[in-house]
Amino acid sequence: MTLTTDKTPQAGRRRFRTLPLHVVLIVVGAVMAVPLLYAVVSGFKSTDQLSGNPVGLPDPWVVSNYTDILGSGSFWRLVGNSTLIAVATTVIVVAVSALAAFSFARFAFRGREVLFTLFTMGLMFPFAVAALPLFLLLRSMGLLDNPLGVILPQAAFGLPMTIIILRGFFREIPGELEEAATLDGCGPLGFFWRVLLPMARPALGTVSVLAVVTSWNNFFLPLLVFTDSTWWTIPIGVQQFQGQYSADTARVFAYLVLAMVPALAFYSVAERQLVGGLTAGATKG
Repeated sequence: MTLTTDKTPQAGRRRFRTLPLHVVLIVVGAVMAVPLLYAVVSGFKSTDQLSGNPVGLPDPWVVSNYTDILGSGSFWRLVGNSTLIAVATTVIVVAVSALAAFSFARFAFRGREVLFTLFTMGLMFPFAVAALPLFLLLRSMGLLDNPLGVILPQAAFGLPMTIIILRGFFREIPGELEEAATLDGCGPLGFFWRVLLPMARPALGTVSVLAVVTSWNNFFLPLLVFTDSTWWTIPIGVQQFQGQYSADTARVFAYLVLAMVPALAFYSVAERQLVGGLTAGATKG
């Protein structure tokens, strides 16, 4: 009983000290969730309902706004294009960045830090500055209206951040593991493939999620590359749908919500595993 009495005031003080943090988190969560919920509910209204009662519940619920879009082949083609481009971009970014980060983290060679600094400078290079030269380059290579015209530049612009994250993680792997692997007959590539990559799965998962979400939300590059609607992605589809149904605001809300669902679903599934795995991996390292 004495122990319980002693701990109770301490627990109360801890809760009091963390109260401002909880309030801030609730406010931030509300700022992020309320617009999303408003869009979801607005998608079940008609445009007349949205004009007459913008903040109330639908009466009646217009489910056809969502079902008509889900039944459209063009919507699923956009989803397929975005998925293909996002997966291909992620594979290239992670594969190339892992090899580069391994070299920067585990090998000492002349000019290593200078070369690494050049990669980090890529973070300060906005894509808009490279739009015109990139367009001319892709046109000369025949990659306009070609998914590779989006995949390769996206992968290139994703390398700096990915290399920085993976290099930091690789450097935390104890050198004793590499020595033990060498004694067991593993060369550098054997250590990279058999030891380093399995231990770096949390970091690889993190950069994979970043690459997928970034590719999924990319609007400017696909707009620059694709003139043929066959290869349009979800962001371009949203713009075109909004222009086509500008008078039907409720249907536009429904389209926006459905366009966000795949990325939100992917992130919600991966987030728990990534946070827990990355913490465990860092502690283990």
